[in-house]
Amino acid sequence: MKGRPLRERVGFAVAGWRAGWRREASFRTQTLIACVALLGLLVLRPQPIWWALVILVVVTLILAFELLNSAIEAVIDLLHPGLHDEIKAAKDMVAGAVLMISVAALGIGLAMVVDRGPSLLHEWGVVR
Repeated sequence: MKGRPLRERVGFAVAGWRAGWRREASFRTQTLIACVALLGLLVLRPQPIWWALVILVVVTLILAFELLNSAIEAVIDLLHPGLHDEIKAAKDMVAGAVLMISVAALGIGLAMVVDRGPSLLHEWGVVR
């Protein structure tokens, strides 16, 4: 892949996104959750720092980690299709990385709601 034009390299990356979408239900689920998070931003109208955190962590990092997890698992399955304790540990660790960033994203989402929720409820007239 070295020495190839940028356009071609970007095409490889987009093909990776497509493969992730086609092959991985978890990637599709995380993409749906990312869309809900972006909808939450539109509804809550938080400060720009929250937009940056949600887009960076919730959308970008989770989807990137999910693609890495899927790629690593695919390579492991290809190279060593049998069951082995070390293979299981490697797969569990990459899945743990996805879970860790997902928990962080939930924390960010909760913090955003706590920060913005009360004033928004006041604006809507739900709370005086």
